[in-house]
Amino acid sequence: MIEMKTCLYSMNCGNEMLEYVRDSSGVGTPRLLISVAPRLLLALAVFVFTSPLLLAQAPPPPPVAVSKVVQKTVATGQTFVGTVMPARRSIVGSAVEGRVMEFRVNEGDYVKEGEVLAQIRTGTLEIELAGARAELQLRQAELAEMLAGSRQEEKDQAKAKMLGLKARMDYAAAKNRRTVALFERKTISQEDRDEAQALAEEASSAFHEAEAMTRMIEIGPRKEKVDQARAKVLMQEEAVKLIEDRLDKFTVRAYFDGYVVAERTEVGHWVKSGEAIVEIAELDNVDVRVAVQEDHVPHVRKGSKVRIHVGAIPDQTFLGDVTNVVPQGDTRSRSFPVQVRLKNAMRDGEHLLKAGMFAEVTFPVGKPEAALLVSKDAIVLGGQSPRVFVVDLDPKQPQQGRFREVPVEIGVADGSLIQVRGALKAGDIVIIRGNERLIPNAREPAKQVVTILETIKPEAGE
Repeated sequence: MIEMKTCLYSMNCGNEMLEYVRDSSGVGTPRLLISVAPRLLLALAVFVFTSPLLLAQAPPPPPVAVSKVVQKTVATGQTFVGTVMPARRSIVGSAVEGRVMEFRVNEGDYVKEGEVLAQIRTGTLEIELAGARAELQLRQAELAEMLAGSRQEEKDQAKAKMLGLKARMDYAAAKNRRTVALFERKTISQEDRDEAQALAEEASSAFHEAEAMTRMIEIGPRKEKVDQARAKVLMQEEAVKLIEDRLDKFTVRAYFDGYVVAERTEVGHWVKSGEAIVEIAELDNVDVRVAVQEDHVPHVRKGSKVRIHVGAIPDQTFLGDVTNVVPQGDTRSRSFPVQVRLKNAMRDGEHLLKAGMFAEVTFPVGKPEAALLVSKDAIVLGGQSPRVFVVDLDPKQPQQGRFREVPVEIGVADGSLIQVRGALKAGDIVIIRGNERLIPNAREPAKQVVTILETIKPEAGE
């Protein structure tokens, strides 16, 4: 006979559980189960080792772009020190004299072209401008009236006046004829005859004048009158522009994007025409001014690429172009000014290179030698020395390989390539994109695997 047991209830006793069961006879008996904590641990272990989410595969190798190490003959480099300077520096002055009512910037502020820097008081000019604009509206209304022509009511009025004068003329003419007949019969005097004749002539002249006026109203204004009205409008428009131009000079604006590096006035100050307001420096592009010794100047070529190292930014390499070699040297140091221009880099919305920074520029002015070159993006700065990451391809999977870190020394620049010295050889594959995320792991080399998404041909002379 099978014993039937039914659970009545259970209760916790510390970390243990008592379970009351009853058999077929209906008698309930307590039974001690395993402790709660071990049961929970057991269930958790089963979940951990059987859950498909926790048994997911490891993340795939990071994707990278690579290029090859190339060998070329380049001139050996010579390094000279220089100073970072703004590409443009301007002292913005006031075009008029007056009192400064607003001064909107502070040293260090970044301003855009056309942004208002200061405002000079303009009360009198604003009154003149309002009067000139009102006069312009008057001239424009007069011209519009001429171009529109006469209204029908005006034409009807002129015609009615003309007809009235015609009736008066006819009456005066008839009266004059009667007067002539009476004068011939010696009934009236010579004076009465002359008066009637004068009235008839006067009425005739008034009628013809009204008739001509009616025709003028119907035809409209003469072309010459319209041209005169247009000229008056143009003259007044130029008068308004003149005042607006004068008024605009009372607003001091930035003439290019840059940083405010000096304040030269304050609110309430009376400035004279030509007096400085602020000083602005452009840092979108910067120049590095270098003094090159006379022995090396003949080998510096305008337009050549050079490598720039800024000690304040050790984790980045800069490339610039030689823009000017000044042919007048310093007679004491026997050095010649050379200007190198480069595009400033941005980080967190700010320009990395600041005016006045110390820089080292390497010019290819030495003897030619065979050298290994890599893309400038292959070089990872920071740490004890510059380094590159070399990829050893997997023969079974050509799109994957293990990477290794190789310390290098940096030499001259050749276009977008930079000379390196280290445990490298021509044809080695180096990472140029994605290398900033790689972390060498000598203890677990299996994790030093990358997936090659793109192979970029190395180019020089860009």
